[in-house]
Amino acid sequence: MAKRIYFAFHYQDVIDFRANVVRKHNFAEGVESAGYYDCSIWEDAKNSSPSALKRLINDELNGTSITVVLVGSDTWARRWVRYEIFKSIHDGNRVFGIHINGIRGKDQLTKPLGPNPFNNLALEFSEDGRLIRPTEWKDNSWRYYTDLSAYEPRQNPHPLRGQHIRLTKWCSLYDWVQDDGYRNFNSWT
Repeated sequence: MAKRIYFAFHYQDVIDFRANVVRKHNFAEGVESAGYYDCSIWEDAKNSSPSALKRLINDELNGTSITVVLVGSDTWARRWVRYEIFKSIHDGNRVFGIHINGIRGKDQLTKPLGPNPFNNLALEFSEDGRLIRPTEWKDNSWRYYTDLSAYEPRQNPHPLRGQHIRLTKWCSLYDWVQDDGYRNFNSWT
């Protein structure tokens, strides 16, 4: 059975064609026919309110089990990519990233790798292990993330009580070019 994958990315990387190389690689009939989920909601959503965007993302994440973050130059700083990452973890999706700046854009150029978005995001586990709070690195300190409320862990109490852990602990990061994503994508999922 095909995997239902949610692709999260900065829309500029679609315009530059880098995101589409990954989203549509190896699928002559497109990602939907292969059972992969195409996260192309942004064209219709860019003028929506924050609550409407959250509902749209939540609906699109429904039924997926993997979230792939396509990491370009500014992905780490995008508000709605951060929400997609945290909401995916909240919903129990496996989350990993793929650097895409080594892919030639529509201008036929590559770019230096963008920052790892998982390095600026973390989860704080309450002392009793009964609550998880998403946090983000902002203004030179860890702040509570405001687009997603604290929530109860699936395993209650959670064994990581009293700890604050960056998402880099759980979320792998690959490079599409260096790690031969065209051949290895299926093994990453």
